[in-house]
Amino acid sequence: MTGNSILGQISECVVKAESEELVRELTQKAVTEGYAAKDIIDQGLLAGLDTIGGMWTRGDAFIPEVLLSAKIMSAGMEVIRELIVKSGVKPVGKVVIGTVRGDVHDIGKSLVAMLLGSAGFEVTDLGVDVAPERFVQVIKAEKPDLLGMSALLTTTMPGIADTIKAIQKEGLEVVTIIGGAPVTQEYADRIGANGYAPDAVSAVAKAKELLKIKR
Repeated sequence: MTGNSILGQISECVVKAESEELVRELTQKAVTEGYAAKDIIDQGLLAGLDTIGGMWTRGDAFIPEVLLSAKIMSAGMEVIRELIVKSGVKPVGKVVIGTVRGDVHDIGKSLVAMLLGSAGFEVTDLGVDVAPERFVQVIKAEKPDLLGMSALLTTTMPGIADTIKAIQKEGLEVVTIIGGAPVTQEYADRIGANGYAPDAVSAVAKAKELLKIKR
């Protein structure tokens, strides 16, 4: 470990995707030393995930490595879950996500949901084949900051546009971000989506950008 502080060591542990046992030990040590839950998350666990995400963007890391780092980070989060509750640290944002009507592809959407959760978002995953009416229902009930939708087939892409139209018809206020193999920025602009991400790591960065989240 080369980090100058315990938080730096936690961050490095996430980046290198070292053992879950080690990140738990380091996180517990930070708690014992009196570090606030928010600092452990921001300067340790999330900082590490942000670093590996940046490496992926530059082509210096691959999706399996990002997933393993997210898993290591989650192990650290488990240690401070009780501390988080006691200290009143809130999620950075609330997200509802799902694959649109007629589409049963799950892997990409689930990866985005997992990475968003690891990045501090509260995520409600509606699964696959989600009708516009269902999205509207959950938005009314959950009042999320962000709605994420995916389509993996050109034949199901209209489900994204239909959902956005349904949201607008109901006068609901929620930021929308879309993705999936056939989806493009041009399509997002055309149907009125607020954002587009070509992959899971980019989706987290775009979510933070759209919601003006600094960390």
